[in-house]
Amino acid sequence: MPDLITPLNQAVAAGREAAAVDAAVIAKLTDMAGDFAVNLLVAGIIFVATVFASRWAARVAKRVLGRIGGFRRDPTVLSFATQVVRVLVLIIGLIAVLQRLGVQTTSIIAVLGAASLAVGLALQGTLSNVAAGVMLLILRPYRVGEVIDLGGVAGTVQRLDLFTTQMSNANNHKIVVPNSKVLSDVVINLTGQKTRRIEIHFSVGYGVDLGEARAVLAGVAASHGKVLADPAPWTGVTALLDSAVQITLHAWVKSEDWWQTQADLMQAGKEALDGAGIEIPFPHQVEISRDPDPVRVSVARLEKGEG
Repeated sequence: MPDLITPLNQAVAAGREAAAVDAAVIAKLTDMAGDFAVNLLVAGIIFVATVFASRWAARVAKRVLGRIGGFRRDPTVLSFATQVVRVLVLIIGLIAVLQRLGVQTTSIIAVLGAASLAVGLALQGTLSNVAAGVMLLILRPYRVGEVIDLGGVAGTVQRLDLFTTQMSNANNHKIVVPNSKVLSDVVINLTGQKTRRIEIHFSVGYGVDLGEARAVLAGVAASHGKVLADPAPWTGVTALLDSAVQITLHAWVKSEDWWQTQADLMQAGKEALDGAGIEIPFPHQVEISRDPDPVRVSVARLEKGEG
C-alpha cells in the first residue's frame, strides 16, 4: 500500500507544479497584455496629439513668418515653410509613438536606409520633381500670380509646391506641369518686369508715303492713355514683303495693361490708316479657267468683242 501512495503523491506534486507554472505564464501574459494595451492607448493619444500639434505649429509658423517681409511678399515660400514645420512635428510624433510601442527606431532607420535605394530607383521621376521644386523655390524664376510661358503653354501661376506647378490659362483651364519639366525647359516670365513692350506689324502699299504712315501710327500710340511716354513709341520700316511694306509699331506699357492696349492699338492703327487714305494691301485670289473646248473659247471672245 505505501508503494502505491508514493507515486500518487508524486503525480499530485507534479500536477501542482504544472498548475503553478501555467498560472505564472497566464499572469505574465496578462501583465504583458495589460502593458501593451496601456502602451497602445498612450501611443494613440500621442498620435492624435501629434496631428493637432502639427496643425497648430503650422498655423503659428504661418502667423509668425507672415510678419517677416520676405515671407509676406511671397506666399509660395510661406506655404512651403509652414509645410516643412508641420512635417517635422509629425515625424517627431511618429518616432515617439514607435518608441512607446517598444519598436527600436534605430533598426527601423537601418531598414529604411537599406530600402531607400530601391525606393529611389522606383520613384526617381517623383524625386526629380521634388529636387526641381526645391530648386525653383530657391531660384524663384516666377511667383504665384505671375503670368509665365512654359514650353509654349502660357498661364497664371496658381500654386507652386514640391511636385508640380499649377497654372490657369485665359480660358480658366487648370494646367499642371511637373517641376522637373519646368526646370529643364525655357521659362518666360511675361509679368516678371514692371513694363512690357507691344510690337504690332502693319502692312502698307508700295506707293504710300512711308513717312506719313509712320507718323499716323506713332500718333495713335502717343494718344493712348496707357502707353508710356518713356520710352517713347517707335515706328519704322522692318520688312519689304512681296506686295506690301511692313511698318512696325513699338509701344511700352505697364505689364498689367499689355493685353488690352495691344488690342486697342491694333484697331486704332487700322482705323487711322484708313482715315488717312493709306492703302493696306491684302492678297487677291485670281482664278484662271483653262477650257479645253476651243469653240467655246472663241464664242466667248466674240461675245466680248475680241477678234
